[in-house]
Amino acid sequence: MCYNITKKEGSMIDRVLEKDIEQYLFRGRVITIYGARRVGKTTLVKKVLQNHPDKRTRYLNCDLQSVQTALSIKEAKPLKSYLGEYDLVVLDEAQNIPDVGKILKILVDTYPQMQIIATGSSSFDLANSTGEPLTGRAYPLRLYPVSLQELAGKSGYSIIEPQLNNFLRFGLYPSIIDLSERDAQIQLQELVSSYLYRDVLAYIGVKRSKMVSDLLRLLALQVGNEVSYPELGTILGLDRRTVLSYIDILEQSFVVFTLSGFSRNLRKEVSKTQKIYFYDMGVRNALLQAFAPLSLRNDVGALWENFCIVERLKKANNTGLTNNRYFWRTYDKKEIDYIEERDGILSGFEFKWNPKRSMRVPKEFLDTYPGSTVEQVDRGNYWRHLL
Repeated sequence: MCYNITKKEGSMIDRVLEKDIEQYLFRGRVITIYGARRVGKTTLVKKVLQNHPDKRTRYLNCDLQSVQTALSIKEAKPLKSYLGEYDLVVLDEAQNIPDVGKILKILVDTYPQMQIIATGSSSFDLANSTGEPLTGRAYPLRLYPVSLQELAGKSGYSIIEPQLNNFLRFGLYPSIIDLSERDAQIQLQELVSSYLYRDVLAYIGVKRSKMVSDLLRLLALQVGNEVSYPELGTILGLDRRTVLSYIDILEQSFVVFTLSGFSRNLRKEVSKTQKIYFYDMGVRNALLQAFAPLSLRNDVGALWENFCIVERLKKANNTGLTNNRYFWRTYDKKEIDYIEERDGILSGFEFKWNPKRSMRVPKEFLDTYPGSTVEQVDRGNYWRHLL
């Protein structure tokens, strides 16, 4: 088997976000859960419904045309008539509802006693650019692919260690974790060809599907390196503005994310370039058809860097911590892979798969930013920083 750790005592992996959802229930606001398709949003919200047998609950799949049509009327009474006398209602993949922002605003303002949980595999603004924002009316939450922290649970990192190589090859989508290598590859190929950027194509047009696929493959090849938008545009036959817009949509759909260069004091710091990473390594590898064992690959360093940064994002999300995120480099090639800034304090991380490869901390960075730290995250100590 590829993995063997999904089940714990006969149940599915506990998602940290479940506690957050329970905390915000019945406070007179919509709970919005954002995350890519197939990261486990449906399983999670159905679990929440099961947690409340004393409530009248309803689940609606907004991928269905009938649901979209019924919820497209911007009037309170028809909406309530369709939803019924329920206490807790889930609108799954709610970005498919026309003007969903206005619909949710009407519902929460008129029927605050009805708790609505709305999930979205893209930012709601992607499908609803003219809709009213839910400022002050929503608790926005994010769901990532399964985290190492969630996998470890109370068992500790010993349950992670035997499968770490596979996590870098096949990723951490919940439906992938239990599968054999062959089945994992098949499902990942289905994911990247049919589901992952369905919302992107709905926004920019299906005719652009090959362009989006080509762009993603180029980004997958450049993980860990600074990205040149003009260069991408030249290869794809697009202008820089169009490349930027496509990447922005891919970010809103939780396929990729960007890091900017950090610069505050040194003239020689690089600040105007970007690095682009994937939220899941299985997706990245599926785009390149690259599932070979790590011992046969020449991209292990890039895989490890991307993997560690994503797990840091998940850890911050799971613990409710907020920070700014960057990379750092000077024009004379001194660099730090990843920096978190919280309360004015900089914490740097260098990612080395091989524990025997020691890092060199740039003296300019420590001198320029007193109180900052830089730590190495490698195969031998990753659990201290990622779990």
